[in-house]
Amino acid sequence: MANSLSDLKVVPGSKFEHFRKGQGLGSGNGKTAGKGQKGQGAHAHTKKNGFEGGQMPLNRRLPKFGFTNINRVEYAIVNLDKLNVFKDGEEVTVEKLIEKGIVKKTLSGVKILGKGTLEKSLTVKAHAFSASAKAAIEAKGGKAEVIK
Repeated sequence: MANSLSDLKVVPGSKFEHFRKGQGLGSGNGKTAGKGQKGQGAHAHTKKNGFEGGQMPLNRRLPKFGFTNINRVEYAIVNLDKLNVFKDGEEVTVEKLIEKGIVKKTLSGVKILGKGTLEKSLTVKAHAFSASAKAAIEAKGGKAEVIK
């Protein structure tokens, strides 16, 4: 434990090499403590993040990319092979898909895609269908009904 400033010692295992700034003119780095004289850099906590001395900062010079379409329609996707969990002749709705855990959330709706094979005749009610999914459902004797 140090009793005075002259007894201070570097803690063993400290991250940086010991260098005490501003400890008088004879220390080799006293008075202005290596910061020069006056100016923004000489003062404590005054460097603005991203400030380039009056030049237009980099984050304002670079173009901003991207566009978010507020009318975007994003469907929860269900492939045909997932519909085989339903019984033959059953009506498949969005509520039943959520209940069975096939769809987690509906987003803008549910879209049925044609990946996999459908083994049963079902009446499927969804917000959108791919052409191959609609053809596969109707080929098995089922119906593909678009809901709003």
